[in-house]
Amino acid sequence: MSEAQSTVPSLADRVTRLNAGGVVVGLHFLDATAVFVMGEEALLFVDTDIERRVSVHSGAILASGSDGRRVITGGDDGTLSEIAADGAPRTIERDEKKRWIDQVAIGPDGSIAWSAGKFAHVRTKKGDLRTLEAPSTVAGLAFAPKGLRVVISHYNGVTLWFPNASGAKPEFLDWKGSHLGVTVSPDGRFVVTSMQEPALHGWRLADSRHMRMSGYSARVRSLSWTAGGDFLATSGSEQLVLWPFDGKDGPMGRQPKILAPADMRVSVVASHPRQPVVATGYANGAVRLVRIDDGALIAVREQDGQPVTALAWDIGGQRLAYGTESGEAGILAL
Repeated sequence: MSEAQSTVPSLADRVTRLNAGGVVVGLHFLDATAVFVMGEEALLFVDTDIERRVSVHSGAILASGSDGRRVITGGDDGTLSEIAADGAPRTIERDEKKRWIDQVAIGPDGSIAWSAGKFAHVRTKKGDLRTLEAPSTVAGLAFAPKGLRVVISHYNGVTLWFPNASGAKPEFLDWKGSHLGVTVSPDGRFVVTSMQEPALHGWRLADSRHMRMSGYSARVRSLSWTAGGDFLATSGSEQLVLWPFDGKDGPMGRQPKILAPADMRVSVVASHPRQPVVATGYANGAVRLVRIDDGALIAVREQDGQPVTALAWDIGGQRLAYGTESGEAGILAL
């Protein structure tokens, strides 16, 4: 890292370290239990000093999501699975053509969305199944914060879908290019996608006005809304990039806030659920807590050359977990 190591306070001695046994591709908390999503087959549950590995898929785990009560996973075995902190995995759906299930999302009312190829599916809270064929392969899924509305990213834009509105035509927001990950602002006013190129694109839903957010050195793979939705924290550069969304126009005509400059690219970000703090993982293995107000840093993990691949806070913001490409992982108790 470019900052002088001796000037950065550290909480590394409060981290419980563990070896996850393989690349960590996702992280979630179920109450006090940290759930490490492995690249192949299994989830690793860690609660205090107890570790439990649960096989969920017969191949690679391609996507995961959580609402704090359960973890939903999709795999290259064509299955969608669900597991709670104290239960066994349950297969929710099995793709009849054994297509990869590579996107999942959980709605505010407990509905579940997933995709296989060009098809997006929603299982409502009542158990009803809805399906929509997107214009091209589904690259990202997200629920709006209110109501049953799903945002689907794909080539040349996004589709806004109300699964319960029978016969209603989905709305399309266009922008040329390959749109990958997608997120909706906590107030429901903006949609933002990460592009194949080093950029973000967004729309203000009230009038479909475009927002172009560029200047990255690599593709943006990690997005996280800060507490209150004032900023969108992003990876993809040699610093933490925070786009302002605290006004009616979002980042239109405004510059991002740039914090924690380093000599290595940010690989993953996770905003604290209550405080103006962002956990930032780097491609060289370092993990830092970054305070938004003044850019102050606290070290959680020092660099070791192994990229940080996953970060997550518990619901109260008292625990932070991280995972790396090599399987080295840890849980910080604040």
